[in-house]
Amino acid sequence: MSAPSVWPPLVAQYLDYARFEKRLAERTLALYTLDLEKLAQEAGKAGVALTDVAHHHIRRWAAQMHSHGRSGRGIALILSGWRGFYTWLGREGKIASNPVQDVRAPKAAKPLPKALGLDEAVGFADFENAADDPWLEARDAAMVELLYGGGLRVGELTGLDAVAGKSARGWIDLEAGEAHVLGKGSKRRSVPIGKTAVGALERWLALRAEGQGAEMSPALFLGRYGTRLTAASVWQRLRRRSLLAGVATPVHPHMLRHSFASHVLQSSGDLRAVQELLGHANISTTQVYTRLDFQHLAKVYDAAHPRAKSSAANKK
Repeated sequence: MSAPSVWPPLVAQYLDYARFEKRLAERTLALYTLDLEKLAQEAGKAGVALTDVAHHHIRRWAAQMHSHGRSGRGIALILSGWRGFYTWLGREGKIASNPVQDVRAPKAAKPLPKALGLDEAVGFADFENAADDPWLEARDAAMVELLYGGGLRVGELTGLDAVAGKSARGWIDLEAGEAHVLGKGSKRRSVPIGKTAVGALERWLALRAEGQGAEMSPALFLGRYGTRLTAASVWQRLRRRSLLAGVATPVHPHMLRHSFASHVLQSSGDLRAVQELLGHANISTTQVYTRLDFQHLAKVYDAAHPRAKSSAANKK
């Protein structure tokens, strides 16, 4: 792809450099071309030559892109293209400093974690796949109960051993109703698990020994050949289970953890307790669930408040 002849010669030279010396792919060259086309347009509107563009110009143009609705990621990609161009100009001795240096795109808003609704989560946890092998069904049901009932990470789940011991990364205390897990940063924590989870684990442990090679592995959750279940296998089993259960969105382990956090917060309003249960080092990590909780409150308001109803009716 060649730069149009109406563009400044420096742009065409840079694209030739990118094509023939850096040997960039055509797709990458096409994106660079679009980025530099925008740069030339902005410089033209500001009445400055490309070699005279300053730091404040770049900052203003980035801010304008943001105000026009372009995402932080999109702006970051454009700035990267511009930065490469000005780095090349600097090496060619055309400019004294790179005006894009240290200009950063606005931070993209963190997407809300995906969480199941309360009824949907309970329905998924209660689902029983009677057509499946009883050994697999008991194992998968116990995993779901720990992920949703205890808010465990998938790595914490797969790290559990069947019996407590000095070398165990994690274990279950059925009598106390607690899961002892090794979380991020090698930090241990104890998580309460409910009677339903305890019952599911008891059913699984009664069948676990029937699995091939079970006596040789310390892992609580095993694959068919006696090896510790992997995170990828847990993802696969949950996805399959959610399809069989008729859940609208494929369920994955972190979705159950998010659902656990959201539902506990909705019921208790205790953000600090949710932080401890999830094993978050900083409360700011947990505060994302207050946004989920606000969505729940907004739905209740829209459904119940007479002013909300009249407002919605006026918009129709």
